[in-house]
Amino acid sequence: MAAFPLLVFDLDGTLIDSLPDLAAALNRLLIERGFAPLLPAEVAAMVGDGTRRLVERAFAARGRTAQEEDLRQFLADYTAHAAIATRPYPQVIETLSALRSAGWHFAICTNKTVAATNVVLRALNLGSWFTAIGGGDSFTAHKPNAIHLQGTIAAAGGDPKRTIMTGDHANDIAVAKGTGVPSIFAAWGYGAPSMAQGASAVARRFAELASIAPRLLAS
Repeated sequence: MAAFPLLVFDLDGTLIDSLPDLAAALNRLLIERGFAPLLPAEVAAMVGDGTRRLVERAFAARGRTAQEEDLRQFLADYTAHAAIATRPYPQVIETLSALRSAGWHFAICTNKTVAATNVVLRALNLGSWFTAIGGGDSFTAHKPNAIHLQGTIAAAGGDPKRTIMTGDHANDIAVAKGTGVPSIFAAWGYGAPSMAQGASAVARRFAELASIAPRLLAS
């Protein structure tokens, strides 16, 4: 019997627009440390490589090296406020429902911590859609290292030959390539258009995944 088709999603900028809460938590920290806040567009360009790099980039933009205490404080604050203004992108539920009816399973492969991911998924009533969550702290390495996607697929009980990765960052395209699975670039997210280089397909809207994913798997 053939394995079920598995669609693996990045989280921030792909399934959810988390920029308002990420920027708010970063700016609370920066202001407390005596620095000017960042604009949302500045924060968007910093997202995608995990929490540590996000905090490091924020402080670097203000001319200081981030400390471990900065990271700890951001993690605690953001995790407690991760779903204040964060929302799913349009057509997420409708698209997942259509794909599930066609036999698809879903997983998340994100550089966000598992704790923060679960907070958001519970708050937005999205958790029941996903059979596995591969967070930035789930394995010995995270995106773009293939270990991250390989581990997520295994946790979901999937088969790489029946898996597609979707995300808005170059790391998502790279981790798919390293794992040997097709990738869909989420053009509605935070990543620059140049990050789509190497993707198997580009989706302009979330709803397009319902047609693009089956087509890629069939080819």
